[in-house]
Amino acid sequence: MSLRASFFKKTFHFRFDARTSRGTMKERHSWFIKIWNQNNPDCFGIGECAPLPGLSLETETEEALNRVVDKINEGQPAPELPGDLKSIYTFVTNNFDLLEYPSIIFALETALLDLAHGGNRTIFKNEFIKGHPVPINGLIWMGGLDFMLQQIEIKIQDGFRCIKLKVGGIDFEKECDILQYVRRKYFKLDIEIRLDANAAFKQEDAFYKLKELSKFGIHSIEQPLKPKSEFLPELCRISPIPVALDEELIGIHTRASKEQLLDQSKPPFIILKPTLHGGLQSCAEWIEVAQARNIGWWLTSALESNVGLNSIAQFASNYKLDKPQGLGTGALYEDNFDSPLKVDKGLLSHYARQEWQIIE
Repeated sequence: MSLRASFFKKTFHFRFDARTSRGTMKERHSWFIKIWNQNNPDCFGIGECAPLPGLSLETETEEALNRVVDKINEGQPAPELPGDLKSIYTFVTNNFDLLEYPSIIFALETALLDLAHGGNRTIFKNEFIKGHPVPINGLIWMGGLDFMLQQIEIKIQDGFRCIKLKVGGIDFEKECDILQYVRRKYFKLDIEIRLDANAAFKQEDAFYKLKELSKFGIHSIEQPLKPKSEFLPELCRISPIPVALDEELIGIHTRASKEQLLDQSKPPFIILKPTLHGGLQSCAEWIEVAQARNIGWWLTSALESNVGLNSIAQFASNYKLDKPQGLGTGALYEDNFDSPLKVDKGLLSHYARQEWQIIE
């Protein structure tokens, strides 16, 4: 089989100023790889490459995409399709120098799997495609007190029973006030609260802040310290709130280095983003390594469009999920692709009667 490829860039615009401890985002750039059989260009697979500014280590993404597409169009030997994820990952990593470009690995994996399954945005033929939903958390963005409380009200009214708040970007006392409000108003409801610090805490006051936050019955907190902090293993051990590692996993490529990180830090949880953490197969390896150590995990998007979100949701559905996943980002953009993805009562579902509309 002779493959051909192309890519295009699309800019998505947030419905509001998306604020984190690293700054405010108004728009988001993604590149989309299309791969097809030379003899059937109307049937194509598509994958999203969306490195996250401020977090992704990769540089010159578009130049790397040009090299990948040129190599495919020059007659790069194609993988046997259909193939499983592991064989496609092996093909991608053996034929393209992409170790430092996890977002492109993710895009190629999903584009090839999509093509293998008929080019209809099916990445894995599992229960998600048949309409079985994935439980998700409701994401609460940083902002003024009224803005954050309004988001929380909406999410809980919409049926979410797990909410995730960004912390570390506004006054700490105000963040505590918000959490106290939630616990007082919804004390009769079983609302799980997750926090994401985005590495905003300083080593000298991290334990104090975690102790104060623990008063509000917090499920977990993502990445309280900057990656590679020498204090992190100790904080994972003594923290009154279970720590979940996220940014800490970026740039860890081999199984041995993954095992070493988890053995040293012993976190209760890890958070997996295929765009940042090496693609789908790399995340599958992270899951295997974590489960062998009784470390919990869940998947989350890195603010991809509905194309990337769909791929991650299908991947998540390959597993027995016992925790809400971080996949509630499809409604962030004014100009997202129309898709079969729907969110209802804290569940992300795929409705077959709705078609995809990929507009370049």
